[in-house]
Amino acid sequence: MFILKEHVQAETFARNSRFLSDLFVAGSPEEAKEIWHTLKSTYDNGGHIVYAFITGPQGNVQGCSDDGEPSGTAGRPTLEVLKGSGLTNVLLTTARWFGGTLLGTGGLVRAYTSGAQEVLEKAVKIPLVPMVKISLNVSYPLYEMVKRILMEFDCEILAEEFTDKVTLIAGMEKKFTLLLKDRLNELGNGKIQPRIEELDLLSCQKL
Repeated sequence: MFILKEHVQAETFARNSRFLSDLFVAGSPEEAKEIWHTLKSTYDNGGHIVYAFITGPQGNVQGCSDDGEPSGTAGRPTLEVLKGSGLTNVLLTTARWFGGTLLGTGGLVRAYTSGAQEVLEKAVKIPLVPMVKISLNVSYPLYEMVKRILMEFDCEILAEEFTDKVTLIAGMEKKFTLLLKDRLNELGNGKIQPRIEELDLLSCQKL
């Protein structure tokens, strides 16, 4: 799975009708619909803004709307194109400005499909790498050794605090969690107990 890096936009035309497609990061169906509502009050097309979204770690939360276009001619084709992108936590919208010529159901399907394809071609995708944040307290004699172990697992040190002990906060790939805990347990004879926090999906990329 992939996550969208940033908003992108593409413009297409069909029989003088203008189609403006946008691709947004959206972490939930609620956020996707909120963005859509904002567009409805922002764009001056006076009519349809079709949308489709995919969210969730496996991309299994999906939705779409024809927003007044004939049933099945806009939202569903948009979603089908979006499903083929491998993206999750993403919203794809297409606004239509009527050009004076009716497109018919087949023409609408082709136009909305084309708009979705065009904007997805501009998308910059980030590979989804599930991450966790770990926090641990270590004594000063073990500090350097613990840091070396963290580096072995390609951890990124996010914060350090030096008091009577050293508090380390780091980000790492989730798949290495058990191996890291075993190494720390061996080093500290069971006294180093890292706290593990799973990051939300939008943070699940290399930190």
